[in-house]
Amino acid sequence: MLLTFCLFLGSAGAIYLACEYFVNGVEWFGHKLRLGATATGTVLAAFGTALPESAVTFVAVIFGKTPEARDIGVGAAMGGPLVLATIAYAVVGVALWCNRGRLKRTDRLVRVDHRRLAHDQAWFLAIFAVKVGLGLVAFAIKPLLGVLFLLAYALYVWREVRSDDSAPDDETLDPLKFRLGDADPALRWVVAQTVGALVVIAAASRVFVSQLEAIGVAFSLPPHLVALLLSPVATELPETLNALIWVRQGKERLALANISGAMMIQATIPSALAIFATPWLFDAPLIAAGMLTAIAIGYLWWLFHRGRVDARWLLPVGLLYGVFAAFVAWHFAH
Repeated sequence: MLLTFCLFLGSAGAIYLACEYFVNGVEWFGHKLRLGATATGTVLAAFGTALPESAVTFVAVIFGKTPEARDIGVGAAMGGPLVLATIAYAVVGVALWCNRGRLKRTDRLVRVDHRRLAHDQAWFLAIFAVKVGLGLVAFAIKPLLGVLFLLAYALYVWREVRSDDSAPDDETLDPLKFRLGDADPALRWVVAQTVGALVVIAAASRVFVSQLEAIGVAFSLPPHLVALLLSPVATELPETLNALIWVRQGKERLALANISGAMMIQATIPSALAIFATPWLFDAPLIAAGMLTAIAIGYLWWLFHRGRVDARWLLPVGLLYGVFAAFVAWHFAH
């Protein structure tokens, strides 16, 4: 057990340090590719950090030999968006609130493109409604509809890449950590740092999840409880830590873009894989996850649509994950 806890804490620390290098590298990567400032977060950062959990879903639904193994992939496809819509946004709110003195801010306002984020929430909610609706019915051609989710993500990426928004003047590009003395590092160094950090994040995340599962077994927690509650939190840890790091740097625009982009990936790619390979039918916990995710996104859309968001107003969405945890614990207790 001592070794398990050491590996658990050590892998969490490794993920955080690797995320420091990843967010720095991906900013430079977006700069080199002349991508819009927000697209760097919604496409590059989100796609990179979403690869590990997408791989979990792929392995579970494609190579799983039992219905229970495939159900893990379905749980990951539903649990990921819930974690991002609740815990990740709440972390951004707490980080902004706690760091306003260090950032020399006189208010607690979230400095982002509110209209664009509101549009992203609306788009996600529409896709997510279709995704949940498919989980409530059974019909022969359902597997073919997975293609629609892949097309939806391709359309989202096309829209983001075409954006030519620029970073605010007070957001500076820090030196590349691999080349601190180089004002304009070569692309090969940028790629090496970004990919290297991503490999460490993926490896450390795998260790983190396995140790979390071992802790669940040691404390006699039901496997379904671990799969539905703890594993999604673990697999979304890189996105959450990326957001935390960017907020500490005063770059909440990138932080929220990363979360928004990761949510769009989670709503489409893992879902498409699961729809291709499983019946995609929901039980009570998955329905509850879908409902609470929709409530969280509806609230976030309302916040950003208003055009003025206080960091404290992001905190309530974190409580929705507590509601889900309580429901799942009650469900399996009965």
